[in-house]
Amino acid sequence: MPHQLLLADSDTSKDVLTFLGRATRISDEGVRLQAADGVLALTGAALAPHGLFDQTPTVLAMRIVRVDPELECDVVVASLSATDDDRVLTLPETGLSPAWAGVAPPRGQWQATSSLAASVIAQRAQWGISAVARGATPGSGEEAVRALRAAIWGEPDEDLGGLPRGVAFAADAFGFISGEEDVSVMTSGRWTRLAFRRGHVLARGPVASGLTAVRGTGATD
Repeated sequence: MPHQLLLADSDTSKDVLTFLGRATRISDEGVRLQAADGVLALTGAALAPHGLFDQTPTVLAMRIVRVDPELECDVVVASLSATDDDRVLTLPETGLSPAWAGVAPPRGQWQATSSLAASVIAQRAQWGISAVARGATPGSGEEAVRALRAAIWGEPDEDLGGLPRGVAFAADAFGFISGEEDVSVMTSGRWTRLAFRRGHVLARGPVASGLTAVRGTGATD
């Protein structure tokens, strides 16, 4: 029998499908579903590095919904199927294993540092979308477009307090921006979280890479 998600109500089920639909428009790396104690965390990657030397920051979108208290799972899926019961969604037979899903943001010890106006975040998202559209010339290959997106969305933005512009892209692409609100900015280690009414955007800086200077060993004259 296929595994199923029993959600709080039909609106929650629609919410989950909407989140998944938005995630699949961004990439083919699926959505992570983590359920425990009646809470389901949905996480999708707006940006993620590909390869050891890719300096693209990891930018995730997360939404929390209510589910059956007995449900426990941690799986990444590319799709979910509706059923005759509008509160129930069926999981696919196989899951995915994207690299970003192995880098989990902390669950606690977040410290509030500042806030950003939702209108500013929306403006920076629109600026970035326009910049990507202008830079993607006809016939550009997949690697070229990926490099362009990484350069524009991965760049620190002064209007966003130095955060990568990709946090604005994630907030816009996942539908978190809705009217005026002051969005709390919190940090925990290398992670930063933007807490919207509709969800959360989490950003982690690129892993430092490069070679250290070679030092001699042994006795010297």
